[in-house]
Amino acid sequence: MPPSGGMAMDKMMGGNMEQMASMMRMMRGMGPMGGEMRMMPSEHVEGRIAFLKTELKITDAQLPQWNAFADALRNSAGQMRQAMQGMRTGMPGNFPARLDAMVTMMSARLDGLKATTAAAKSLYAVLDDTQKKAADDLIMSPMGGM
Repeated sequence: MPPSGGMAMDKMMGGNMEQMASMMRMMRGMGPMGGEMRMMPSEHVEGRIAFLKTELKITDAQLPQWNAFADALRNSAGQMRQAMQGMRTGMPGNFPARLDAMVTMMSARLDGLKATTAAAKSLYAVLDDTQKKAADDLIMSPMGGM
């Protein structure tokens, strides 16, 4: 008796279907548990940026580094928004094309993460100890939200 479609797919993926499902949930804006750890929705990035600037008590002297960080967050959110739109408008029908679409989306996420990391390091370098503690507490891991 041949395995069911889901079992065949799981076997083809080397038994990693749950991992793939988790990745798909993360790409749709949910964490690995389905909804507990949502990524920052790209449409809320401006509110999050304003919140962080206020909570970190960014000074005038820190504005150049802050602005670079905020721009990196905006750009990353824009890239993710475009990638998600592409996924929503029509996920390719065959398996290899779907994998290519996932690679494209994850590459966009990685590019945004690299730019955000560089800007974050520059900002962090000019924060005082109190601001650093606040940043450590407020800015979660990139996959958990920023």
